[in-house]
Amino acid sequence: MYHLYILKCADKTLYTGITTDLARRIAEHNEMKLGAKYTSARRPVRLVYSKKFKNRSAASKEEARIKKLKKSEKLELVGKSNII
Repeated sequence: MYHLYILKCADKTLYTGITTDLARRIAEHNEMKLGAKYTSARRPVRLVYSKKFKNRSAASKEEARIKKLKKSEKLELVGKSNII
């Protein structure tokens, strides 16, 4: 099972990624050197959106699609989720 996720960083920017273990990955972004270089300078990060996928291919395609969206479109997607 793969998770697509969007994080809101301390500077109000958004970060999108995929993982097989969502809780571990968020902890890495917030506490360890294993998080993305982008988020390491923008801690703390907070999960604002996630969606499950059965395989990596589907998750990666959705990640690519979301990364092409404007910030306003991403915020609209986030606003529809039940995480915030």
